[in-house]
Amino acid sequence: MDNKMKKTKIAKILNLLDEHYGIDVYCFLDHENPWQLLVATILSAQCTDARVNIVTPNLFARYKNMSELAEANQLELEEIIRTTGFFRSKAKNIIASSRLIRDNFNGEVPQTIEDLISLPGVGRKTANVIRGNIYRDPSIVVDTHVKRVSRRLGFTKENDPVKIEFDLMKILPKENWIRYNIQIITHGRAICKAPTPKCESCFLREECEYYCEGK
Repeated sequence: MDNKMKKTKIAKILNLLDEHYGIDVYCFLDHENPWQLLVATILSAQCTDARVNIVTPNLFARYKNMSELAEANQLELEEIIRTTGFFRSKAKNIIASSRLIRDNFNGEVPQTIEDLISLPGVGRKTANVIRGNIYRDPSIVVDTHVKRVSRRLGFTKENDPVKIEFDLMKILPKENWIRYNIQIITHGRAICKAPTPKCESCFLREECEYYCEGK
């Protein structure tokens, strides 16, 4: 496929995503402020957003700000977040990140990806969630759905999330980055599932490499 055809295909897919899922920007993790989203995103590693949203109301009722989390008792925090999995490392990272934000960033969740990934438990995925949802900086979040659907569409051949992120940044218009995350996660949960996608119900099937190769 030449570059012109590829650009046409990408534009058609993005238009179809806009038509079916809209262009509103929202977050699947419940939060009221930047530090709550940071904590929720750390908890979401290897855990569903739905489970995190069950846990965080009690968590944020117990710790009302990042300063309180910075002084949290780790064992107590572990008990609150236990059902999110990997609760010991998550509790340790949340406390350590809270202390760094309090001491090094004047209590404000940082904005740049360099500062964000300097926090314990924060990789590019978590950093991009914060950048996109809090600061509206164009960013691509590669979770399991974005990875799977983007590969099936033929947008990338990579398996490494960082390489996928950079592949998508090269081919997608910057103004689509944030809503692409939301649209693809929604699509992955509803239609393009693993391991059995609902291809016959998919409005993207005629543009999808996975579907076309299997016909």
